[in-house]
Amino acid sequence: MSQKYTTRKEDYSKWYNELVNRADLAEHSDVRGCMVIKPYGYAIWEKMKDILDKKFKETGHSNAYFPLFIPKSYLSKEAKHVEGFAKECAVVTHYRLMNDEDGNVVVDPSAKLEEELIVRPTSETIIWNSYKNWIHSYRDLPILINQWANVVRWEMRTRLFLRTSEFLWQEGHTAHATKQEAVEEAEQMLHVYADFAEQYMAMPVVKGVKSPSERFAGAEETHCIEALMQDGKALQAGTSHFLGQNFAKAFDVKFADKEGSLEYVWATSWGVSTRLMGALIMTHSDDEGLVLPPTLAPIQVAIVPIYKGEEQLNAISDRVATLTSELRSKGISVKYDDDDNRRPGWKFAEYETKGVPIRVAIGQRDLDNNKAEVARRDKKEKKSVDWEGIADYIEQLLEDIQSNLYNKALAYRSEHITEVNSYEEFKDVLSKKGGFISAHWDGTEETEDKIKEETKATIRCIPFDRTEETGECIITGKPSKGRVLFAKAY
Repeated sequence: MSQKYTTRKEDYSKWYNELVNRADLAEHSDVRGCMVIKPYGYAIWEKMKDILDKKFKETGHSNAYFPLFIPKSYLSKEAKHVEGFAKECAVVTHYRLMNDEDGNVVVDPSAKLEEELIVRPTSETIIWNSYKNWIHSYRDLPILINQWANVVRWEMRTRLFLRTSEFLWQEGHTAHATKQEAVEEAEQMLHVYADFAEQYMAMPVVKGVKSPSERFAGAEETHCIEALMQDGKALQAGTSHFLGQNFAKAFDVKFADKEGSLEYVWATSWGVSTRLMGALIMTHSDDEGLVLPPTLAPIQVAIVPIYKGEEQLNAISDRVATLTSELRSKGISVKYDDDDNRRPGWKFAEYETKGVPIRVAIGQRDLDNNKAEVARRDKKEKKSVDWEGIADYIEQLLEDIQSNLYNKALAYRSEHITEVNSYEEFKDVLSKKGGFISAHWDGTEETEDKIKEETKATIRCIPFDRTEETGECIITGKPSKGRVLFAKAY
């Protein structure tokens, strides 16, 4: 009898945790709050990374690497920035270990650092300290740098991929001669993130800006993409920040313009993290396991032979060799699973759990009839397909699966954007339906805090494409310029 797993309806959080384990994506480390990303999970992250890295380079950015450790004094230079991260910082105070009288390893008290080092929660400060030495004239600008790195934010409540004390990410840090150029950079990178989310993750997103209280610490403006998960909670999938001249002023980074005047540099930063893995899982997966869009699946097609004896296996393998070669020539990743230690039924269940988009099964009868069974993971449908032209059929099917996953997620989100005009209606929709709630807000932090305190819902974003309309705030009745999107969030 097969093991019964928790369904989304029974307990969404437990379903998610079980799925991460079942699909062999990651596991908890013995180090509190940290995770081990296992090979299959990392293969998905690598595909994300490769696609994004290509997009960054196409928009003129170069990769670099900056230190993991940040002197404490650097963080102190930007007051809002340090305030935003102060509670999450891991601090290095000593640089040597020793053995005590009992042979236990202890910290050498004489090896105390003159200045404590912060394990990077983000790299604005250490990078802008370098930029000070790199930037002298307008000819040195713009600087368009990206870094792939790990960061540490000491989280109290952790969940694999979604919130861990250490996680992987990329962080872009750019320097510009004009405000307009920096604003355009921040907007451009948000659109890069949105295109990636929709075209590759098959995950529809809302593009917009954060409210002042939800902005990145030290930013003038934070742009964001917000996605909706199957449990009706929102997830911030990426952010891009216009930093103004805040970090340039903090680190005294000036440049001589064309007239010879000294001006402070304008800045942006932007990033996505392994949080995207959590978003991917929760957007598409079902009670049977992981569901992956073909563009991010490490294995797009799994081929399973069904045979009795070596002779049948050899005949099937010969036939399959031409198919695998043709599929790979189309850029499709294929696994031919002829491992005789596992039965076909086990393999089918394994590939279903791991979200492989297409499974092909072929036995002696299929050989005789010049056909193969093709199963698609997203709809759990299977079809007997003629061998002639099967590679083209699979190629088209992968495109269909990609589109279907996006359209399904889009339909769900469309059904879960609800306009409300009163606080009572707001609370009712939040408790019974969830999703994004479109409501008028008076623009004050006090009102935002009250809603958050009473309902745990926050302003996810002020959409770029919102309709400018006058209205009344659902709490205070004060004038509002337009609706914003509220939701409970990860």
